[in-house]
Amino acid sequence: MTINVSIIGGSGYVGGELLRLLLGHPQVTVRQITSQQHAGSFVHGVHPNLRGATRLKFSPIEALEPCDLLFLALPHGRAAEQIEQFANLAERIIDLSADFRLNDPALYEEWYGRSHPAPEWLSKFVYGLPELHRNSLREAGYVSGVGCNATAVNLALAPLAQQGLIQQAVIEVKVGSSEGGNSFSAASHHPERSGALRSFAPTGHRHQAEMVQELGNFDLHFSATAVELVRGVLCTAHLFLNQNLAEKDVWKLYREVYGSEPFVRIVKERKGIYRYPEPKILAGSNFCDVGFAKDERSGRLVVLSAIDNLMKGAAGTAVQAMNLMLNYPETTGLTFTGLHPI
Repeated sequence: MTINVSIIGGSGYVGGELLRLLLGHPQVTVRQITSQQHAGSFVHGVHPNLRGATRLKFSPIEALEPCDLLFLALPHGRAAEQIEQFANLAERIIDLSADFRLNDPALYEEWYGRSHPAPEWLSKFVYGLPELHRNSLREAGYVSGVGCNATAVNLALAPLAQQGLIQQAVIEVKVGSSEGGNSFSAASHHPERSGALRSFAPTGHRHQAEMVQELGNFDLHFSATAVELVRGVLCTAHLFLNQNLAEKDVWKLYREVYGSEPFVRIVKERKGIYRYPEPKILAGSNFCDVGFAKDERSGRLVVLSAIDNLMKGAAGTAVQAMNLMLNYPETTGLTFTGLHPI
């Protein structure tokens, strides 16, 4: 079965990644992609890597026609304000913004500083991380996107959190510039961003709400740092457990949870420069690499994970969720392995 899909908000980095993946998906036809600013222009003018891959032009949102599945890649807040309109266009919706990630409207207001525009819709959406909600996604009509930082943390910690083993977690993610989207600002100006090693959210990052929702409410602390990288998230989580697990027990637990996962790889090598997860080699791929090291002196367990924020942290996971919703093989259109060297 081939389905017709459209993308609303297709001129951003995530919209471009979605289009790249969907153009290569054997069971998908992309009908329309919207951009108010670029309406009437060929999409390759904004996404030059797609030159020759499609002759699609951007449509204004008013020209959208019904389709089988609608991807929303709008700025935060916009999807929720128009969800009724969008639901009339497609039976299935995947929203990649933060609008429907949180189950509790009070939690949304706490972390996003505003009342939710459509709180009655929150319960209709399934949180779109397949590794945690695969069965629910198979039955879903509405799916939320995932926060990229939250995804790196959630996949790093889930095997331990599901067993109630984490007493305290102190986590930092180092992130590339594409996490901020394609809108420019003083912080993204080249002389300011180049060479950066900048703590932009030592506390209070909004993705922490997703971590608490998906992992449970243990003692969790989170910081985010910008580094000179375009794509990628590296999570370093310092964990203090309520049991003294040996490394072999950690290995066993992670293998049990992730041994059959198509896009999660356990990376802990004895030698070489890629002994632990490294975002650089994941660019363009839908993989999350997870590794760990035990500090025998203190009992601290350091868990690391790496993803491409635009892929496993956004567009790739959305396509993976689509495959589950439509009963396609989960890996369809997502088997690119990344590049080395790059």
